[in-house]
This record gives sequence, C-alpha cells and structure tokens, in this order.
Amino acid sequence: MSRRALRRLRGEQRGQEPLGPGALQFGFRDDEDAEEEGPKRGPGGRRPRSPGKEGVRVNNRFELINIEDLEEGPMVNGERSDGLRTEAVVSGSKRKSQSGSAEPRKDGESNVSGKLRKKKKKQKNKKSSTGETSENGLEDIDRILERIEDSSGPHHPSPPPLSSRKHVLYVEHRHLNPDTELKRYFGARAVLGEQRPRQRQRVYPKCTWLTTPKSTWPRYAKPGLSMRLLESKKGLSCFAFEHSEEYQQTQHKFLAAVESMEPNNIVVLLQTSPYHVDSLLQLSDACRFQDDQEMARDLVERALYSMECAFHPLFSLTSGTCRLDYRRPENRSFYLALYKQMSFLEKRGCPRTALEYCKLILSLEPDEDPLCMLLLVDHLALRARDYEYLIRLFQEWEAHRNLSQLPNFAFSVPLAYFLLSQQADLPEQELSSAREKASLLVRQALIMFPGVLMPLLECCSVRPDAAVTCHPFFGPNSEISQPPALSQLVSLYLGRSHFLWKEPAIMSWLEENVREVLQAVDAGDPAVEEYENRRKVLYQRAPRNIHRHVVLSEIKEAVAALPPDVTTQSVMGFDPLPPSDTIYSYTRPERLSPVSHGNTIALFFRSLLPSYTMEGERQEDGGAEGLDHNQGLNRLMLAVRDMMATFHFHDPEAPREDHAEGDGEWD
Repeated sequence: MSRRALRRLRGEQRGQEPLGPGALQFGFRDDEDAEEEGPKRGPGGRRPRSPGKEGVRVNNRFELINIEDLEEGPMVNGERSDGLRTEAVVSGSKRKSQSGSAEPRKDGESNVSGKLRKKKKKQKNKKSSTGETSENGLEDIDRILERIEDSSGPHHPSPPPLSSRKHVLYVEHRHLNPDTELKRYFGARAVLGEQRPRQRQRVYPKCTWLTTPKSTWPRYAKPGLSMRLLESKKGLSCFAFEHSEEYQQTQHKFLAAVESMEPNNIVVLLQTSPYHVDSLLQLSDACRFQDDQEMARDLVERALYSMECAFHPLFSLTSGTCRLDYRRPENRSFYLALYKQMSFLEKRGCPRTALEYCKLILSLEPDEDPLCMLLLVDHLALRARDYEYLIRLFQEWEAHRNLSQLPNFAFSVPLAYFLLSQQADLPEQELSSAREKASLLVRQALIMFPGVLMPLLECCSVRPDAAVTCHPFFGPNSEISQPPALSQLVSLYLGRSHFLWKEPAIMSWLEENVREVLQAVDAGDPAVEEYENRRKVLYQRAPRNIHRHVVLSEIKEAVAALPPDVTTQSVMGFDPLPPSDTIYSYTRPERLSPVSHGNTIALFFRSLLPSYTMEGERQEDGGAEGLDHNQGLNRLMLAVRDMMATFHFHDPEAPREDHAEGDGEWD
C-alpha cells in the first residue's frame, strides 16, 4: 500500500476524532517525498510553505468523509459557510489535477463536486420554497384577519359593551366614512376615479374618523379648543370641551358678529381664526341658504375636524360609554356639527352612514336625548334597509323608553317587520312570523293614532275607500280631536317618511289591516277607548328637545305646528333653543354699548346719528364713579349742533324749482 493511501486512511481517522486547537487547517503537497525531506515545523506546529511550490489549503477537514454522510448530516453554519467550503474543495481538487497529481483522483473528485453542486441546488430550492411558504402564510394570515374583522361587526364588537343599551348604540368606524357606502353602491372605480393622483399634501396632526382633511383647508393650528375628563362612574366617562382664553375672546367676537346680522363679519373672523367651530357652523348655514351646498358641507367637515383634533385620549366614538352634557355650551357645537353632517349625508344618498352618525349622537347622552334623535333613527334605519337594527332597538328600549308611544316608532316598526317578511332568503317560518307581527303592530298603531291614516294616504296620493272616509273613527274628527303636541309629532313623521309607504304591496297590506281595525271598532273593542284616554293624558305638551329637533329638521309641516312661545323667540343657528338649566363655564363680559347704558335722549340721538356713542364717557375700569357728567353733556350738545347743521328748513314763500325727476303734479 502506498504512502498516499496510508495518509488518506490516517486523515479519515483523524477527521473523526475531536478537533484540536491547531488542527483547523493543514496542507497537502504533491511531492510524495516532501513530507520527509521538508523543513521542520515552526513554533505553532505548522510547516512553513515552500516558495517554489504551491500548496493546496483545505479549509474543511471533513472533506475526506464520504459525501453521502455529508448530505445526511445537518448544516453547521448555514448555507453561506457550506457554500464557501464547497468552493474550496472544488478549487483544491482542480489545482491538484492541474499540478500533475495522480489520475485516479479525477473520477472521485468529479463525483464529489457533482454531488456538492446538487446539494447546493437543493439548499437553494429549499430556501426559495421556504420563502414562498412564508409569503403564502402571511397572505393567509391577512385573509384570516379580514374574515375575523368582517365577522366581528355588529355581532361581536370590540370593546364589548357593558349592557344591551350600549350594544345597540355601538358605532362602527368603517361606517362613518361615506366612501365605504358609495363604493358598495357604485364601485371603487366610480368613487375614486375622479380623484387626482396623490401629491405632496400638507401634514396634518393626526388621522381622524369623522372627516378626511383636505389640502384646500387652511393649515391647522390649535385654536385653543380642548377636552377634559370630568368623572368616571358606573362604567361611563363624562367629558367636556374647554375654551382657552384666546378662544373665549374669539367666541365673544363671534357673538358680536352674529348680532350685527352681517355674514361678512364672520368671514373676516374666520380669516384670523380659520378653525373656530361656531363661526364655521354659522357660515355653513348662510351658504346653505344661498344654495351653495358644497361649501356648506366643507365648512361643517372643517368644524368636525377641529373638534376631533381636540378629543381627549380616552374619548371613544365607538364604545358608547362616553358622555357629553348638552347643558354645557362648549359641548353643543359638537352635537350640532354631527347633526348637520348627518343631514348632508342623507341628502347625498348615504343613509347607512347617516344612521351611524345618528347612533353616535344618541350615544353621547341617550337618557336626555337633547336633539331627540329617536324621532329620526327609525327613518334612517328603514332607508338603509337595516330592518334588524330597528327591530332590535325597539325590543330592547320599549320596556324603559315606551317607544311605541311615538308615532314614528308605532308605524315604522311594523313596516320594518313587513319589509323583512318580503325577503326571499329567509325561512318560510320566519317570514310568516314577521308578517303576523307586522299586522299586529300596525293595527295597534292605527288604533292608537287614528289621525295618521288620512294624511298619510293624502301624502301618498291614494284615494281611500268610502267606507274609510265616512267612518267617524278615521274621519276629520280624528285629526281635530288630537292634542297639538301629537299633531306636531304626526306632521314631523309624515313630512319625513311618507314616501316609504308608496309601494303597492305596502298599500295592499295597510288596506287589509285598516278593514280589520274598523271591524274591531264596530265590535266595541275595549282597546279603542283605552288608547283614546291615553292620548289625552300623554300628549299635553311637547318637551323642549322635540321643539329643538323640529327647528333643526326644517320640515315645513312640523315647523308650522310649533307653539307660539317657540316661534316668537329668536332662534340662533349655532345654538337653537338652549336649555333653561345651562351650565356656564365662563360668561360674556358686559358690553359697553349706549343701548344698555344710555338714557332716552341718548338713544334718540343714536337712532338719528349712528356715529354717536357714549363709550368715551366710561373709564377703562368701567366703574360708575369714573363718569364725568359734564363731558357727557358736552358731547350731547355737540351732537345736537351737528344734527341741526344738517337740517335745511323749507320756505313756503320761496319760488319752487322744477326738478328733472318730475316732482310736479300729474295732469
């Protein structure tokens, strides 16, 4: 056996032994006798390399192990280290073949290099397949999360509500965006097709849910509006908006501009305070009266953006546990801005988004309901075809809110049941049950509010049967005998929701139940007399929040039915019919005007001379002891002299001049 074979056997044995500190690298020399005749090892145990001959440095001591064992063994340092070692083995074998080594190694070297190449390809394929698997896994995770988000809508809200009432008033963020509803109706391309490509826009402080900031708006700067947490009890958190001193000064200027009855003064105020909420809302009404709906909606959105930027970190729009007291004037602007935005969304054809805003307003103070959103939520639910929500709200709130005593709920809930029974995707048993429930409720509504039927048929352009018109229960006496407060509620409901009853199927169903009601009345049903007595007791006078809702609704039939004590007082658009128990955090300073402090003579001269004022008589401290009566008298005399100087007395004996305008007598 040759020395080379023995050396290979010894190398294999050494390769299987534990590695020593100096055994990581060693070299082979092509000359068989070089090992014996060569120089001695150095201090480190290594032979010095010969300058005349090239040695092959082997980086991996396990290269002599069978390649099958190498393929079955694990990777030590990953792909990169193995790749480097493979290249070293292949390059070493090539060098030895080129330097005239023995020919029998070529076959073995080719087998080893080929198998190592296969190993490298396998590792690359494994890496690529692992990357594809991870990407597919991420996509699957995203799909699973989307399914969970879709399934966790109104059925599994997050955070979970504390009671059934809060669950009903839960608000979903995605439904606050009207584009979501418009995309469902017309498609994303139709909604976003006209939008320009993204350009470099102004940086806004935060992402908002109620509105989307526009690049055409003025640069946002904190106007001095903030929110603080008042108290937390029984799972509810009470918040309140606050005005800084600078914002209070702007508010005083706004009130003065409103009293001047000049919209241009509000425009001038917005130039210095572009995010003053009350000014934006008041100017929005002025633009709406001038049929500039786009500008009016833009101003309301800017007001909402200003208030949302002032939210407290703990204030949540969706939880249904945050409260805002309407008795505080600072909070009323948020209520009115939400209501105006809801009205614009309904007119724009987004009833589902408007319903979400209605729930949001109702959740801010559901017990008091300052804007009386219960008179509107049924209408929006029917328009959005969310019949299940209206039925659920009625079932959960009827026990403690007596929703059936409101004409809108008394007629809208059976209509929701009937429309639900017309859906073909429900089981036959549920359809029949919904139809029976609808008929039962609409008969109760007709007995409780008989004065609704004839005006409803008139609004729908339907001519009733003679048996109905001649019957005393549904005749003209039913409308005349009902209390004024009930007439106002009926006018509000018919003016808003009468078109929902125009479908032929609904009219046929209503006609069937009207005939059954007439039969029950003729048979002397005791419920007829009971409901009549209830009408006389319950509807003596409408509360102030209903009057406020009628004013905001701007429905002509309902506004005409307002009592005289409401129509005779001034109603401000930024604060319609404020509560009598208002909680003021700051008061408006006393205005130094001659109207409030001048005497009768001063008021008379001011009516003749608008430039005349008594403010110069007052000192800066406003004290009464600082008045100088002599100076006031002198100013009054000067005003009289100026007035007399402008008078020209007519002399009757002077010759009369003929003017070109033709002041002479007619022939």
